[in-house]
Amino acid sequence: MDRILIFSVLAVLFFSSCVPNRKLVYLQSENELNQDFPTDTVLRSYDLVNYEYRIQSEDILSIRIESLTEDEYNIFANLQQGTGGGANQNNLAIGGYLVDRNGEIQFPEVGKVKISGLTLHQTEERITEIATRFLSAPAVKVRLLNYRISVLGEVNREGVFNSINNRVTIMEVIAGTGGLSEMADRSKVKVIRQKANTSEVFYVNLLEEDYMKHSSFFVHPNDVIIVPPLKQRPFRRYFGQNLSLFVSTVSVILLTLNLLKN
Repeated sequence: MDRILIFSVLAVLFFSSCVPNRKLVYLQSENELNQDFPTDTVLRSYDLVNYEYRIQSEDILSIRIESLTEDEYNIFANLQQGTGGGANQNNLAIGGYLVDRNGEIQFPEVGKVKISGLTLHQTEERITEIATRFLSAPAVKVRLLNYRISVLGEVNREGVFNSINNRVTIMEVIAGTGGLSEMADRSKVKVIRQKANTSEVFYVNLLEEDYMKHSSFFVHPNDVIIVPPLKQRPFRRYFGQNLSLFVSTVSVILLTLNLLKN
């Protein structure tokens, strides 16, 4: 009877520490894990949100203006903060243009230019309009230098994800951190997003396939992503230690009971 009790308790501990596949597989459709699907066939399609990041205060921009105008007549000749050539990200940020609290950047000879609320393409168009007053056939390239995402919690490699792409999904960020750990709760991933003088907090469910239709599928610069652990994590992490302690405790109790009976 005592052995049956011990095995029953151990079985409960073992199965309570198991994690089913439905809590591990990203972007699932209904009953997907229990079905067989034909290969080389499009099963579903989703229309992605037309997302373009809009510049806000404290953003840092790289602005490059090229023109056929000779440098001695080019007032923008020193504005060649590009993103290529293997330059260090920190050095680029120092040489970039900081958007002030009023959503403006300062240009030499031109003054302040309002760009907050614009996409990068719209910013290029606005600066091109200004540069056309002074240069012949100017070509403007604008890039965001502060596209960094912080990822914390149950990931294989915590840290900061940097991107030169201005359209980044949360799945790309997770892949850049080495993926989530087996003990990550993919259904309750917290996202902290900065907007102007506020911070927004919301949760996303990475287990559902139709999450791709949501606007939050794309991350924003300076987002903080926090991945919580599953409830099974304490059992899995400390199972060996707790098992040894439990067996020792039960053994002492049974030995004591046997002594008392005798």
